[in-house]
Amino acid sequence: MDAAPHAAVLDLAQGQISYRTAGPRDSDRPPVVFLHGLLVDGQLWEAVAARLAEQGVRSHAPTLPLGAHPTPMRPEADLTPRGIARLVLDFLVALDLRDVTLVGNDTGGAIAQFVLATDATRIGRVVLTNCDAFDTFPPFPFTLLVRLLRHPALVAALVPGSRSAWLRHSPLAFGPLASRPFDPRVTRAWVAPLAQPAVRRDAAKLARGIDPADLLEVSGRLAKVDVPVRVLWGDADRFFRVDLGRRLAAAFATATFETVAGGRTFLPHDHPDRVASAIVAAT
Repeated sequence: MDAAPHAAVLDLAQGQISYRTAGPRDSDRPPVVFLHGLLVDGQLWEAVAARLAEQGVRSHAPTLPLGAHPTPMRPEADLTPRGIARLVLDFLVALDLRDVTLVGNDTGGAIAQFVLATDATRIGRVVLTNCDAFDTFPPFPFTLLVRLLRHPALVAALVPGSRSAWLRHSPLAFGPLASRPFDPRVTRAWVAPLAQPAVRRDAAKLARGIDPADLLEVSGRLAKVDVPVRVLWGDADRFFRVDLGRRLAAAFATATFETVAGGRTFLPHDHPDRVASAIVAAT
């Protein structure tokens, strides 16, 4: 296995994007690109990437500018969801990735839908786990978090408290999103970038650009997507409920739908074997 223990850096027009790779460079399997959600980074996919690497699949986990990115984007960068989708497409071009298996979770699932609506020519198949869809963008109570992120000064006031692992893992933060314990070092990496004013600026630009009507419009065009789609949904998610997953799968012309018993929002964290199996089955 050829794995990057530390993130590499790619310089795109929007700014520097860090990413992790796993799996053999000479893999003959379609490449996998993971898209994470708001206020987390590419480490969310680490266990899934390791399992895919064992099966000879090369994967790429970029850290998108969704508030946990270590390096601020350029001030003029378009960080609306559509802008993030174009950044993902630029990432694929820069690494010359084709016939990609695009995998999305949480906000990353919404970004995947925006990618499909923008340019699907490099996408060979899609796997979506618990994520935003239609006008659930985001679900309550994360609507309150998005409103908060629009105000960098308020976020700055919360940064000192985020240094507490107990608070980060509590019901007020990441706690309800997973059933397995978090690594405090990973969750610390998720919140540490918010100490930078320019990262808070980026997060505010993203939050101000999130509009449920935009995703509703995109989700309404998913029937035109001409690639295989698998939807894998944790059935114990308090925020992205099973009915939303079924509706999302039904929106595509050809999609399979499967539930994971006890799965919550961070399905890649809690059930990496199931997610990896779905990705392999998709290829």
